Amino acid sequence: MAGHYKIFLGMAAGVGKTYRMLQEAQQDARDGRDVVIGVLETHGRADTAAAADGLEVVSRRQVPYREVELTEMDLPGILARAPEQCLVDELAHSNVPGVEHAKRYEDIDDLLDAGIDVFSTVNVQHLESLNDQVRELTGVEVRETFPDRVLAEADEVVLVDITPEALVSRLREGKVYPAERVPTALGNFFRIENLQALREVALRQVAEEVEAKRLVRDTLGLREAQLFGGLEPLPIAERLLALVKLDGSFERVIRRAWRSAQRLGAEIDILVVRPPDAEPGPGQREALEELRRLAAALGAHLLVEVGTDVAEVAARVARERNTTYLLLGAPSARRGLARLGEPLLLRLLRTMPGVDVRVVNDRRSDGRPGKSSRD
Repeated sequence: MAGHYKIFLGMAAGVGKTYRMLQEAQQDARDGRDVVIGVLETHGRADTAAAADGLEVVSRRQVPYREVELTEMDLPGILARAPEQCLVDELAHSNVPGVEHAKRYEDIDDLLDAGIDVFSTVNVQHLESLNDQVRELTGVEVRETFPDRVLAEADEVVLVDITPEALVSRLREGKVYPAERVPTALGNFFRIENLQALREVALRQVAEEVEAKRLVRDTLGLREAQLFGGLEPLPIAERLLALVKLDGSFERVIRRAWRSAQRLGAEIDILVVRPPDAEPGPGQREALEELRRLAAALGAHLLVEVGTDVAEVAARVARERNTTYLLLGAPSARRGLARLGEPLLLRLLRTMPGVDVRVVNDRRSDGRPGKSSRD
């Protein structure tokens, strides 16, 4: 039987996710459970370190990388130790190359598969589908992300919440970062308006997860009623199709499509239409690999089709996949509608009369990349 997975989610560093996780783990240990710490990131916070007193720690292992020794969670050691419960901080963390998995959330999958219960922590801005939205809200580009399915498949998601004003006070008091980092943090990521936006995102995310799980339970109950009570069949499920190009716009379209799919409980397909007589150049090949990575992270289905008429190909795929919603990026300014005859958007509307079409605009005020952020 797979282990029980509990995630402590917050709006930003310093809200108390790790401290709350340790508090609950200490109670479980007092109740007689076999609890170990697989990896704990205190970031120099004395109260967090103190909260771990008495809990067994599985020592990290040394991993050689580029002529230096780095440390990572000892996944084989924890599996051999086989505790009832393991604490794994910061699930979005990227591992040093050379260990079993590239990401810590994949290590957690192995622990759960071994029947070990896991407590873990993460900030909402690390969700893959929120990457563009977080950059818009805060001006910060988050480099370390994790697939939405991790949160969706967790048995419990606990929101650890404090007000933005309280978090800023903690920051000023030196309870989040060392004193030398405080002024920079206050002037960038930890502005009140940023924290307010992230708090709203975190609250909405947890609400959506709860609603999604309720809908799953309700649907399963309805299916049983159909089997035994002769109810009407369930309606056809929604299915989204994201039509993208191999340029810098596809990430935004796909993430917006994914968020819509989550709300609708829908499957999502990603379609790229390539011209038949042109081999992709190095830039396009690189973009296609990035597109494959993003599709895999979000659990989407990637379709690469060859054709000269994008609208015809999209319409055919929509029929084959029973698409109900189509999302695409806004046309670029240099492709004026008057110069191209009937624009692609109108052709899509005409060739797919049963499909709702949505255009995803880029609402960023400029094209400058945001700062990167890591906890």
